[in-house]
Amino acid sequence: MDAMKEELKMIEKNQTWELVDKPRHKRAIGVKWVYRTKLNSDGSINKHKARLVVKGYAQMFGVDFSETFAPVARLDTIRMLLALAAQKGWNIHQMDVKSAFLNGYLEEEIFVEQPEGFIVKGMEEKVYLLRKALYGLKQAPRAWYSRIDSHLLGLGFTKSLSEFTLYFRKVCDETLVVSLYVDDLLVTGSSMKQIDNFKKEMKDVFEMTDLGRMTFFLGMEVQQKQNEIFICQQKYAKEILKNFKMEECNPSATPMNQNEKFCKKDGAAKADERLYRTIIGCLMYLTATRPDIMNAVSLLSRYMHCASEIHFQAAKRIVRYVKGTIDYGLRFCQVKNFTLHGYSDSDWAGCVDDMRSTSGYCFSFGSAIFSWCSKKQEVIAQYTAEAEYVVAAAAVNQALWIRKLMADLFMEQKESTQILVDNQAAISIANNPVFHGKTKHFKLKLYFLREVQKEGEIQLVYCKTESQNADILTKPLPKARYEFLRQRLGVCSSKDKEEC
Repeated sequence: MDAMKEELKMIEKNQTWELVDKPRHKRAIGVKWVYRTKLNSDGSINKHKARLVVKGYAQMFGVDFSETFAPVARLDTIRMLLALAAQKGWNIHQMDVKSAFLNGYLEEEIFVEQPEGFIVKGMEEKVYLLRKALYGLKQAPRAWYSRIDSHLLGLGFTKSLSEFTLYFRKVCDETLVVSLYVDDLLVTGSSMKQIDNFKKEMKDVFEMTDLGRMTFFLGMEVQQKQNEIFICQQKYAKEILKNFKMEECNPSATPMNQNEKFCKKDGAAKADERLYRTIIGCLMYLTATRPDIMNAVSLLSRYMHCASEIHFQAAKRIVRYVKGTIDYGLRFCQVKNFTLHGYSDSDWAGCVDDMRSTSGYCFSFGSAIFSWCSKKQEVIAQYTAEAEYVVAAAAVNQALWIRKLMADLFMEQKESTQILVDNQAAISIANNPVFHGKTKHFKLKLYFLREVQKEGEIQLVYCKTESQNADILTKPLPKARYEFLRQRLGVCSSKDKEEC
């Protein structure tokens, strides 16, 4: 009840609505209460929260709403900020906007019913006319983003054209960076005075909670030290074990058997698809800080609609691996040779069902990787060089995007970004203006990759297979090789004291 009263107090203070007579030719949309207990990273109760939510499913397109899209920060961007902050010795602070969606202005005329338990006596027939957005409205995220966007631009920030939720400002050689994720703001920069001034500027306009230095964000636990940031999802991993009753299971050394191959029709009994989808969905979110399980989870996610007991047992093996590495995460730290570089690799015709290959790439600044991908290719490669060329083109696209973000953050890398590939044929095709008979099937990628290399932004460099970090993202590996590459990715235990 206290939480509901607090929510209504915020709505009234924000002048979100106005009690009016119910219009004859307009219908009022219903509302309902949603309750949630918010926890700290150690599992203790932070607060009880009540949210008044509009039944948005009753809205009609073109009448109650039109545009709904609103961007959120990519996890790649957030991890890149963590890596940059560790390198620069910056602290990352976090702010939370109280009832963020209540700040968005509405362009449509929308009426809602009075909330249950708080109907005004003597005015039971009246409804609320919304001046600002409420949670549950289709256009609420867009209205909030438009409001915060215009406010940040008014404060002198510049918005990145490559990441619409990333804002930056430079005053007297002091940099301030803000990343927006719905109602959470991550703030970092070279000057604590600038950060404190920004917090004051925001509090003057919005009801905000200053959470201080970032410690827990989107399920990620963040440990900030001098020139070092460690992120993991230990609390979330424990919840996975508890939810699937595997707290006492025996740990596994690797997430997947090296020689294991999966297919849609394996002859095994059908698994409980709902349970299988739940466990894969949980593991997918765990890959936010665990690239070491990315390939195994990506591979099993291809069988959501036809899961068998073989697939289910393989998923349980990943959970058993998580049990043995429950406190593992990524450690970003300061390095002497701070340069963006990547690794690109592919298996060949690894999928039994359609003979498509798996792409894998990763990027780092010299410590832990902050951007990675493990994905089945959309085309069927007829030979290994083509499979390697396809993933190299995808890695180049990602590298160009990261370079643009670095330029926006006043850290432009003028030298070429090296992407290490362990296939000399793919590099030769990219470098030499010779149209081989084998290249006629992928001319578009051929022209693109040659053009980018010619401009000097990206350079494909050969590396031996033994040094190919992205190998862990394309196929199951033996234990010794797997643990070696896991360490090279920067995945380690929170208890490890090794230097970067």
